[in-house]
Formats: sequence, C-alpha cells, structure tokens
Amino acid sequence: MGMLDNRVAIVTGAGRGIGSEVAQLFAANGASVVVNDLGGAVDGTGGEAGPADDTVAAIRDAGGNAVANYTSVADYDGAEGIIQQALDEYGRLDILVNVAGNLRDRMVFNMTEEEWDAVVAVHMKGTFNTTKYASIYWRANREGHYRLINFTSGSGLHGAPGQPNYAAAKLGIVGFTYSCANALGRYGVTSNAIGPGASTRMTDTVPTDRRTRGFDEDSETTVDPRRSPANVAVPIVYMASEASDWMNGQVIRAMGFDIGLYSQYKLIRELSSTEMWSVERAAEEMERVFRPAIEAGNVVGG
Repeated sequence: MGMLDNRVAIVTGAGRGIGSEVAQLFAANGASVVVNDLGGAVDGTGGEAGPADDTVAAIRDAGGNAVANYTSVADYDGAEGIIQQALDEYGRLDILVNVAGNLRDRMVFNMTEEEWDAVVAVHMKGTFNTTKYASIYWRANREGHYRLINFTSGSGLHGAPGQPNYAAAKLGIVGFTYSCANALGRYGVTSNAIGPGASTRMTDTVPTDRRTRGFDEDSETTVDPRRSPANVAVPIVYMASEASDWMNGQVIRAMGFDIGLYSQYKLIRELSSTEMWSVERAAEEMERVFRPAIEAGNVVGG
C-alpha cells in the first residue's frame, strides 16, 4: 500500500528536476499524476512536450499512472484547463503542488521591467492561477484531505541579492500560502510551502563554487547525493497524504538529508506608549531597544 493510494495530484513544472522527482515519487506511492510542464528554457522562453512526456514515460515504465499537460501556469485561462484535465482523466483532484518556475537574474539596479514581470508571472501569478481553479473544485466538494503545496525558496526567505524578482515572488508565495491556509481550511484543504535545496538546471545558472552545487571535486558529472532533487520529494509525499491533516500554514525546508520547520513571523521587540510618540523619543527608544537585536544578528542586515 502506498501513502498516496487512490489520490490524484497535479504537479506543475514536473518535466525536470525537483518537479519530476515529486511526480515520480507520488506515482510510486500510488497517486495518479497530471505532469504539467511547458518545457521551456530556464528563463521561461520557448516550450516543448519532451520534458513532461519523459516524466510520464518514466512513471508508466515503473507501473504508475500519469498523463502530460503542456500549459504555461502563467496563462490564467489555461490554468483552468490543467485542473480540468485531472477531473476529466481521474474524476477528482486531491493534491496540487506548484513547482513551476523560471529565472531572470539581475541586480535590482540593472533589472528590466520585462525581467521582473516574466518571473513574477510564472512564480507568483502561476501559483495563484492553478490554486484558484483547484480551490473552486475543493470548495464545491468539501470531501477533506485536500492538499495545496507551494514552493518558496531561500532566495525569498533570506534575500538573495541578485534575484530581486525571484526573491519577491518566492516570499510572496509564503504570504499567499498563509492566506490560503486561513481561507481554505474550512473546506478540508491544508496549505503549506516548502523551501528546497538541490542541484538543478536552475541552481546551476547561479554563479557560485561548483562544490556548493553538489559537484564532486574530481568529476564534471557526479553530483553529491545530498544535492539530489530526489531528497526534496520525500517530505512532500507525507505532506500530500491524508495523514498530514495536522499541518497547515507551515513552511518546511528540505535540503540534502535534512528536513526542517521554519518559525512563523513574530515580534521580537515592541515599544508601547500611552500617547503619540515624538520623533525624538521614538528615535531614542528605537536605538535603545531595536538596535541591539539587529546588531545581534536577529534580522536580515544585522
């Protein structure tokens, strides 16, 4: 018996990398999967059926059940068709995993409007598009154990300097996930986000020491198993199962052989007054109370 037996999932961006690993592990655990992938380049341009078809073939060769979908998640009307395909093929939808993404990296002072819009359209709008149409179905049926799993990133959670568009979209997805957790729970939906760490064709475009991307020092092709995208898929199977009803509105980290839980936002210092603050008094108290916390490294920029 698989952890996802008789469940139906859509995984976007499932033609390569982490998305493909998620789709294949879902199928290995009994789910029927709609494998969505535009098949575009890392920057989101172009498109071909090959990546989605390859994942479907791998699933079927292993005895699983899957169909391909080639629609861009950034297409608002097209996203409805992704959801409808799951309903037409399998009669239901239990799980939506929003993995699809692209990159247009640039420092903020060099970034163009088109580079900003292209990334936000896929990550932020794309996550909204599919979620909207899935939530319509879930709200109408209310059978419980529905799962929304969105992908965030350390780029957004920690502020990657050369990825202002990607960072904004990925942290925006966290807020979106929190909103969905509060809005959809009454319909039997849990909404969580996952921040992955793995070597993929997207991470390989980021200038950094090859060893930090998981390449063996003595090889051009060998990847450290701790950086395999397959590691990220493991906790997502549990998050997508009926057993995870207790988890809602959380951000999970999957990196290497580690699985972590992020804290929720909370106030760490607060100033109170019985009357309106003067500028001088506010400045004095912010220096006295907030500055030590920042200099201790408790917030970004410390």
